[in-house]
Amino acid sequence: MSERDEDKGLTVKRGEEFLQIFKKGAEFTQDLLKENERLRYQLLQIEEAARLRQEQAGVDDPELERLRRRVENLEQEKQEILDRIRHVEEENQDFANRYVEIENENNMLANLYIASFQLHSTLDFREVLQVITEIVINLIGAEEFAIMLLDEKTNRLTTMASEGLDQETLPTVELGQGIIGQMAKTGENYFIEDMENYQRDFTHPIVCIPLKIKEHVIGVIVIYKLLEQKSRFAEVDYELFTLLAGHAATAIFSSKLYSESERKLSTIQGFLDLMTK
Repeated sequence: MSERDEDKGLTVKRGEEFLQIFKKGAEFTQDLLKENERLRYQLLQIEEAARLRQEQAGVDDPELERLRRRVENLEQEKQEILDRIRHVEEENQDFANRYVEIENENNMLANLYIASFQLHSTLDFREVLQVITEIVINLIGAEEFAIMLLDEKTNRLTTMASEGLDQETLPTVELGQGIIGQMAKTGENYFIEDMENYQRDFTHPIVCIPLKIKEHVIGVIVIYKLLEQKSRFAEVDYELFTLLAGHAATAIFSSKLYSESERKLSTIQGFLDLMTK
């Protein structure tokens, strides 16, 4: 056999081997495609069966339906409990706020009691005015104010004590004149409506409280400015104004009577001394 024939036979042999390998690869690929198709079909069957079971369970399974209703009831009960808890928390907050308010009121009333005791513990006119000044500063929270007394002979209100203001700059007010005179005449309390935009005006205070013994007005407390930390009046302040007006008026009236009686007694004693010499 020639060399050429040998090469030709070797080539044919290699071609047949390659063809065999190709056929095996094709068969293997075909098997893979078939297996993949089978698996996909099984997956679809499993998914369909699961869907059917789920639908049947949702419609026909009484136990599952009972559990679903139980869950819904528990959710509703939970929401009701949460609503009750929120309501209780709101009530607790209201109670806490009210407790703070009552505590503040009790403190203010205790302070007013102490201040009233101080007012009635002296018959010195200047001391009474000083105690009233301290009460208005500490309990009311006023920074600029004046205590004006009525002269029944002239029917004029004159400043007897002031805080934060030059007493000489404060005007004398005729009874019935302006807000101050009107409040002194009627005996009613006055509070300005728009405190934020208020500009100090000696004839137009933010507060005017008549000092009354029963219905008899002997003077007024006029306030022109509050302390910086106090932007408005609380409910307890209005009660304090009413209580303060009565106690202050009584203390002032008593101290004036005492001063006048002391002067008269001193005059009589001086006259008796001259007579006995």
